[in-house]
Amino acid sequence: MLHCLAQGGRIQHFWRDNRIVEVDCYNRNGHRLSDCTLDLFKKLERRGLIVSQGGQPYRISRLGLDSVRAQLDNR
Repeated sequence: MLHCLAQGGRIQHFWRDNRIVEVDCYNRNGHRLSDCTLDLFKKLERRGLIVSQGGQPYRISRLGLDSVRAQLDNR
């Protein structure tokens, strides 16, 4: 999921009762990823690998970019 975010993807979050209850991860082309779970989202947020600014969708942080290993499909 971090590779998708590093290439320009985003995580859309949905609130209910002042808590995030659902997340959807989209790649830069707008396709939804099926392996994005709330538990994985919380783990990435707790480690500081993703951030949201001003209520916008979550994006990868500088720490997240530094922790992603290079792959052949990265640009």
